[in-house]
Amino acid sequence: MSKPSSSRARQSSPRSKHQKLILVGLALLLLFVAAWSLTSGAVETTASETLSAMRGSDDGAQAKMFEVVVREIRMPRVAAGILVGAALSIAGALLQGLFRNPLADPALIGVSSGAAIGGVTALILVPMGIAAVATSSWSPPDSVLHYINLFALPVCAMGCAIALTFAIYRISLVGGRIHVPAMLLTGIAVNAIGGAVVGLMLTVFATDDQMRSVTFWMLGSLSGSNWTSTGLLALIIIPCLILALRYDKSLNSFLLGESEAFHLGVDVNRVRKAVIILSALIVGVTVAFCGIIGFVGLVVPHMIRTLFGPDHRLLLPASALFGGTILLAADVFARTAVSPAELQIGILTSLLGGPFFLALLLSSRKSGASLVG
Repeated sequence: MSKPSSSRARQSSPRSKHQKLILVGLALLLLFVAAWSLTSGAVETTASETLSAMRGSDDGAQAKMFEVVVREIRMPRVAAGILVGAALSIAGALLQGLFRNPLADPALIGVSSGAAIGGVTALILVPMGIAAVATSSWSPPDSVLHYINLFALPVCAMGCAIALTFAIYRISLVGGRIHVPAMLLTGIAVNAIGGAVVGLMLTVFATDDQMRSVTFWMLGSLSGSNWTSTGLLALIIIPCLILALRYDKSLNSFLLGESEAFHLGVDVNRVRKAVIILSALIVGVTVAFCGIIGFVGLVVPHMIRTLFGPDHRLLLPASALFGGTILLAADVFARTAVSPAELQIGILTSLLGGPFFLALLLSSRKSGASLVG
């Protein structure tokens, strides 16, 4: 009995080493792009100047300026870029694995629209509600207002994202199973409704300043990142990412079909609900802090799957590492392409992701495969 088990161990060892080498390579690539990002921007700094600024060891006006730029602006922005890129890519990989469909991007099935509705509600309607409640004789304490301003946006974005995702999930159930074409069509309808709701709130309730800030927020950007927002982002995203990695084997079983996964001992309903909630939480918090950054969750998992295969034990962590790399590289381009001005990163990801999406559709059409059913 010992020989077969030792033989299986010898067979699995090279695969495990291969996966570890891929992850190490992607981690090194991420570190390289992060270092590049720290030295890039409207204020150019060399590698030695950046290291000195990070240590805070030099004196002088220019050194102090570099220290502020690197430590207070670029470092939290790089950390936020890694977290957001990893989060969106993991969310895309989870949904694609759950629905067994490469088009299951968080933006395409309405998760981002739900988060956008919640975010705009927090930015426009919550201040209106506070102003309506406050009177000349009474107003909320400053501590209460501080926590409302701090948590209203992420809580509303995550709550609406989860609610809308479950609504889409329920509508897409046919005979107790997910009907992918219904899911995608429902997502398209929800995106249209979400855009209309956001436009209505902006038109009816928003001031000119609010309209301008919400418009830029919805285009997606890392420019508002600071250590406080990045810390809150990490506090929510990192536990979600760790929890998501635990579903690698269950999602591998889903590749065979839900019935087969059930017969293999997977609690299909629990996994479906957990994956949907995790994806909605992840996307909701990224939209809350950085706006809508589309197509990262679609492109990155598909590229990793094409290069290294569909095994979620590798696909999930590799997507997280490569997603952070891609978003950081896009952010560097956004900061430097029209310097000293700055492009919205959501514009760049849509310009790159839209053609990729079309190429994916055309490729499936030529091969005779179906992406929607």
